[in-house]
Amino acid sequence: MRGDVEGYREYVAARLEPLRRTAYLLCGDWHTADDLASTALVKLLRHWRRVSTMDNPDAWVRRTLLRVWLDERRRPWRREAAWSEVPDRPGTGGATEGAADRLTILGLLAELPPRRRAVLVLRYFCDLSVEETARELGCTTGTVKSQSARAIETLRGRLVGAPARAEEVRTDG
Repeated sequence: MRGDVEGYREYVAARLEPLRRTAYLLCGDWHTADDLASTALVKLLRHWRRVSTMDNPDAWVRRTLLRVWLDERRRPWRREAAWSEVPDRPGTGGATEGAADRLTILGLLAELPPRRRAVLVLRYFCDLSVEETARELGCTTGTVKSQSARAIETLRGRLVGAPARAEEVRTDG
């Protein structure tokens, strides 16, 4: 049993920061990302004996993190947001230009439906193949391809200020 605990500790120490960053990209909030990562790691501890013998324990943890995030989004209290003041735009400036771009992208990413956002995070941040992403999400490769294409098209359209074609189809139909 002691070897199991040490193996778990080593795994968590090596993978905690990438797991937190992935959670942040999914939810867009560091506090929630910490909660999601913690929940996923508690689930990992419960199943560590089985997961530690797998060929790719990272895939199991990512899938668990994704499921935890989707479960969290389904909770009704998560749909409410309180703001004392909402900024009109992110600040611009020489040293903060990159930060403003990142905030813009994160804001646009947050507007995507959960499945499209998950596809983009898994494909482009976690660098998974189409097949691996499909396995993680429990869908077909065609779904991954179409969801990522629509998500990218929507992001591009919003970035240049023109309506994305995917949204035009939705509003016309």
